[in-house]
Parts: sequence; C-alpha cells; structure tokens
Amino acid sequence: MQSNLNNYRKTYSRSELTREQLDENPMQQFRTWFHEVDDSESIDEANAMTISSLSEDGYPKSRIVLLKSYDEYGFVFYTNYDSEKGKALIKYPKACLSFFWPSFERQVIIKGNVEKVSKQVSENYFSSRPKGSQLGALVSPQSEVVENREVLEQRLNELEEIYKNKQVEKPDNWGGFLVKPKSIEFWQGRPNRLHDRFLFTLQEDFNWKIERLAP
Repeated sequence: MQSNLNNYRKTYSRSELTREQLDENPMQQFRTWFHEVDDSESIDEANAMTISSLSEDGYPKSRIVLLKSYDEYGFVFYTNYDSEKGKALIKYPKACLSFFWPSFERQVIIKGNVEKVSKQVSENYFSSRPKGSQLGALVSPQSEVVENREVLEQRLNELEEIYKNKQVEKPDNWGGFLVKPKSIEFWQGRPNRLHDRFLFTLQEDFNWKIERLAP
C-alpha cells in the first residue's frame, strides 16, 4: 500500500542565520543555540540527539540518545558498552550527531571521532542518576534478545530488594562516550527551501574554517 506525502509541506520563516551572527567558535555557537531552545520550553528534551554509527554488519544505524554534557572537547552521552551501539562505536570510533529543533526550524549536525570518557567521569555521572535508573543499567542486557518483559521486571524486583539499603555501583560495562567534533554544521530553515547552512571544519592548526553551504 502506497502513501503519498507530496502535500506535506512547511514554510520555514522563523529566522535567518548570517555569517555576521556566527560565533567564531562552533562550540560557543552551539551553546547559544542550545540555550535559546532550552530556555524557550517549546521542546520537551532539547538535549535529545540522533547518533549514527557504523554497525558491525556494515550498515549505518541511527538512534536517539540524550546529550549529558558538552564543552570545548566535545559531546558526552552514556550507554552500555556491550550494547549494539557501544560495540559499534568501539569497533568503528566515528559518529554523526544530529539535533533537530523543529519549533526553531534548526538543525545541528556534528561529525567526529569517538572515545570513552574516564572511569571517574562515568562513575560521577552514574552516582547522580536516580536509583531506578541505576538499577535499570544492571537489569538490562542492552540489545540482547530477552524472552519477555516479565524477565526484566522480575530481575528489577530482585535488585530493588538487594539494594534496598545499599549504594548501587556502576557496572564495568557502562559509561560515557565523548564525540570529539571534526565538523559542525548549523542549519536554519528559510523560505523557498533556500536554507542557511554554515559548516565549521577543524583544521590542522586547530582553528575552524567556516564556509556557507548551498541549501
């Protein structure tokens, strides 16, 4: 059965992005855009991002994860290192991140190299999570086949009793990844599909080259 979506159209006219508006540092530009979106409360999770990686079977795969911190070094999120995502990023340590903020008609697309954050950084973040989320990391053999949901819920009930009065320690196979950007593109929707696109590319001297891209 075919579904025709030809009439699904939207005119982008909320804002513009000019070279003069851009910060010379893309991380500062990201910070500016992120806070504008986050402060507006028009998007439930401004830190939700798509991460694309090359799977072990050779196919690219994308999924939504949550950005948990960012600074001049890059973007950090957390996962199970033994998950499909974790194994893929360890084997092929390159990724693309994409933020889409529809109410602002904006995208940010980041390509970079991936590395694990330190064990201490992962432990610090893990200890800040709600206890239920901590136990969830112990319960789930992420990406593996399970018989049914009851298996997971039973294991959670068992762990809730075990850790009722105990601190939950971070599993060895759980932690953070840092995506260190090599390029960052800022996309602002414009009328007639003539969108504003600016690409920052990291140079060998660690300065950023800025170019406008055709829409």
